[in-house]
Formats: sequence, C-alpha cells, structure tokens
Amino acid sequence: MAVTKNDTSTQQWEDVGLLTDLEAPCNLIVWNDEVNTFEWVIETLIEVCGHTHEQAEQCSYFIHYRGKYAVKQGSYDELKPLCDAITERGIGATVEVTAG
Repeated sequence: MAVTKNDTSTQQWEDVGLLTDLEAPCNLIVWNDEVNTFEWVIETLIEVCGHTHEQAEQCSYFIHYRGKYAVKQGSYDELKPLCDAITERGIGATVEVTAG
C-alpha cells in the first residue's frame, strides 16, 4: 500500500515595500518682490546657484515679469541648502516637487 502525504501548509507572502534611490525631482523657485534689486538677485544666483551672469540675468527677468521662476532643478537634498542660502539674503525662495 502506497502512502501519500498531503501537504496542507500554505505559503504566505509578505507585502514588503521596496526602497528606491529615486527621489522626486524638485525645482528651486525664486519669488519676485518689491524690495530686492536686479543686481542683488543676479549676484545671489551667481554665488549661490553657480549661474553664469547671463543665466542669472535671464532668470531675474523671468522672476520679475512672471512673479516667480524655477532657477534650478535637482533633488530636495541638493536644493534645500541653496534655498536656505537665498532666503538668508532676504530673497524669497522655496523648493517644490515638480509635477510628474
């Protein structure tokens, strides 16, 4: 007589969230105001963001006429220190997640 063994155990799967090294892309936004001069904004963008004079000048015109402008893109961790340095100079700036 053959003996068969019925395996009645069930296999359970755990739902495990995987961490990725991908971070949502962000923009460093500089806001227009009625206080800071073009020269100060240009100097700040050159010194803080590493822009050329031409890039900084173009950004400052966009900021002035549009009310705000994304002056740099990157990860939150890259942009947050730049944002802090800009706001320490009295210029409004934020880091925002880009729309996917």
